[in-house]
Amino acid sequence: MLTRWLFEIAPGVFVGRVSARVRDLLWERIVDGVGRGRAILVHSARNEQRLAFRVHGHDWKPVDFDGLMLMERPDGSGAGASRTLGGGAGSVQVEPVRADGAARAPRNWSHAARRLRGR
Repeated sequence: MLTRWLFEIAPGVFVGRVSARVRDLLWERIVDGVGRGRAILVHSARNEQRLAFRVHGHDWKPVDFDGLMLMERPDGSGAGASRTLGGGAGSVQVEPVRADGAARAPRNWSHAARRLRGR
């Protein structure tokens, strides 16, 4: 159904340029059709980043951080997960704490970054 309006550039990855009305209707159909599956919609918007997110069925969720939309991902360990308190300019990042009470070192963006640093 999506290939009527969008190009499928990889399995399950669709891109294209449609009006806001068509985008909203497509999103409704995607959410109805995906059931318990996951979907992310990234579209252009009139803001600083020039894009916005919609998320369905993901652990990752968009959060506002000083006017920028970022994707917050779960820590994966359950207890001690990093979280953001407040909103906008007053946001405070709470660092995860290990079971022994010590703060855990922040993660790198990727495994490649760790290899480059020799860790």
